[in-house]
Amino acid sequence: MDYFVHESSYVDEGAVIGTGTKIWHFCHIQSGAKIGNDCSLGQNVNVAGGAVIGNRCKLQNNVSVYEGVVLEDGVFCGPSCVFTNDLTPRAEYPKGRENYKKTTVKKGASIGANATVVCGHTIGAYAMVAAGAVVTFDVPDHALVAGIPARVVGRVDEKGNIVEWFRNDKKVE
Repeated sequence: MDYFVHESSYVDEGAVIGTGTKIWHFCHIQSGAKIGNDCSLGQNVNVAGGAVIGNRCKLQNNVSVYEGVVLEDGVFCGPSCVFTNDLTPRAEYPKGRENYKKTTVKKGASIGANATVVCGHTIGAYAMVAAGAVVTFDVPDHALVAGIPARVVGRVDEKGNIVEWFRNDKKVE
């Protein structure tokens, strides 16, 4: 085995885990999940079958990545950030996986603690979602979004430095 799994975690048969990845306490990696190389999954992370995590991703504690979610290389997920895969879930009337909406988080993007990404959307490359934000639209590359619902409040570079601020859709000098 060329990756680390803490003894309290479960990796189901059929999960694919890349070289150098570290899976810490109380995680569950389900059959059909794909995790790339050199990732770090903090305590209590769940990765469902059909979810894809690229190389060098970092998922902080209490993140669940559901079927239909794709995290490209270098994505950061802050503590307890949330992904969904069904816009109108019902326990009594399940629609099945064929109705899940795909969510993609592009290369180098960051999602802050306790943020929610509603399914069916794309977070652009190197975009940054602020802590507690609720994403209900496609986020452009390099955008900084915040609020409920989230809105574009700035632009960031690849290192996460804020390079522009916006207020009421206008650049702040």
